[in-house]
Amino acid sequence: MGKERPPSAEDALIARYFKPLATDPGALGLDDDAAVLKAQGADIVVTTDAVVEGVHFLSSDPPDTIARKALRVNLSDLAAKGAIPAGFVMTLALRSVDDPWLTAFARGLGEDAKAFDCPLLGGDTVSTPGPLTVSITAFGRVPSGKMVHRGGARPGDRILVTGTIGDAALGLQLLKGGAVARALSQDTAAQEMLVARYRIPQPRNALAEALRNHASAAIDVSDGLAGDLAKLCAASGVSALIDAPSIPKSGPAAALLGGGVATVEMLISGGDDYEILCTVAETNCPSLAADAGRAGVALTSIGTVIGGTLAPRFLDAQGSEIALEDLSYSHF
Repeated sequence: MGKERPPSAEDALIARYFKPLATDPGALGLDDDAAVLKAQGADIVVTTDAVVEGVHFLSSDPPDTIARKALRVNLSDLAAKGAIPAGFVMTLALRSVDDPWLTAFARGLGEDAKAFDCPLLGGDTVSTPGPLTVSITAFGRVPSGKMVHRGGARPGDRILVTGTIGDAALGLQLLKGGAVARALSQDTAAQEMLVARYRIPQPRNALAEALRNHASAAIDVSDGLAGDLAKLCAASGVSALIDAPSIPKSGPAAALLGGGVATVEMLISGGDDYEILCTVAETNCPSLAADAGRAGVALTSIGTVIGGTLAPRFLDAQGSEIALEDLSYSHF
């Protein structure tokens, strides 16, 4: 009798850290080259995002938060499309096999996969001499023809956003030191909140069904509210007027803004918010607000869709336009 082939180092890594997470029958125990995702009579929505060391997270960030962020940024995209999570595949590019790091990473990933009912279906692990990278492709389901697009906004629609804007950008600035860190040096609670907002997004999947029912267009705020609003308007062939003072801000963000440490541009262009920006016909706003309240998601009206193809305008408390040099974070 021949000897059994010992598992490769990659097979052993997958079996140890990630096979325990692949509990969905469609994952086939991670023993195959592909997975099976049942459509269940719905449209399948597909989205993919990667997080890269030094770009989307810092090398000093805890590994469980890196895993959570990698999955949650994709869940945020699904939420903006009105999709219910169905599963995900992951490619993990590692410089080395570090058991404590991988144990914590897998724990955070598994906890979020369970919490958001988005199981691991498969993926790949590779070695790299470059930055650590986690690339996730997530799948969601929507009733046939009901996905929420970027291109449905119409003049007269209200513009609404979930949560608060700018916290993640401030959290990153805090971690890097400088003016934000100095201003909050005695406020541990504010520091912890802003860093948490940067490291662990809060995807608004609880609002997915309500967006399907009431929103004319939606986009998740990943690169900055100003830039992502511009993308939505361009896709819809419209423009927008935004009342900048009404943009929702956390207590620490408002204090930093009032103290001159942060600027409006920093808050709306910094990115990493992972909130939902949507447009809603005036008659549908009360219903969406009621659904958001039941879901426990804060929702704020910040402006109006108008006709035309000019870039969205942000107006200050006096009605004057705020000049913005950068609309959003850009990789290139």
